[in-house]
Amino acid sequence: MAADRLPHEKGFHVSWDQMHRDSRALAWRLDKQGPGEDGAWKAVVAITRGGMVPACIVARELDIRIVDTISVKSYDHQTQTEAKVLKAPDAALLGDGEGVLVVDDLVDSGKTLELVRKLYPKAHFATVYAKPKGRAQVDTFITEVSQDTWIFFPWDMALQYVEPYRGR
Repeated sequence: MAADRLPHEKGFHVSWDQMHRDSRALAWRLDKQGPGEDGAWKAVVAITRGGMVPACIVARELDIRIVDTISVKSYDHQTQTEAKVLKAPDAALLGDGEGVLVVDDLVDSGKTLELVRKLYPKAHFATVYAKPKGRAQVDTFITEVSQDTWIFFPWDMALQYVEPYRGR
């Protein structure tokens, strides 16, 4: 992000309603696409923390009862750092990832998904939002935004007064 530009100036604000709609759209896109009988998926793995909300919605919409998490840290506040796994899901359940949906809110640079893909090469990777640098790491997504857009997710926001664009 340019030093002379504040994050909200090229911001994409996502409300709870929009996140719910987009996560349901992701589920519908994934419906009957799994390798199981009738295109079923055997499990959903959320990349914490951002992937937890869309993963929950996808699991509900597709009636997937096995939900686990993988905790990957790749940001320190708004600064991207080297991705590392802090907590892995049940290894016996995941195996090489076949039949597993790995869900995150956003793919940015792709480093987080690249790391998780090495662990579960046969998993299907789905995000609600995608940026161009990381798009190759995602199998299914709903909305692409430009690389310099900062997405404001509803769990990071509070309602407050905002100055008009042209000032007072």
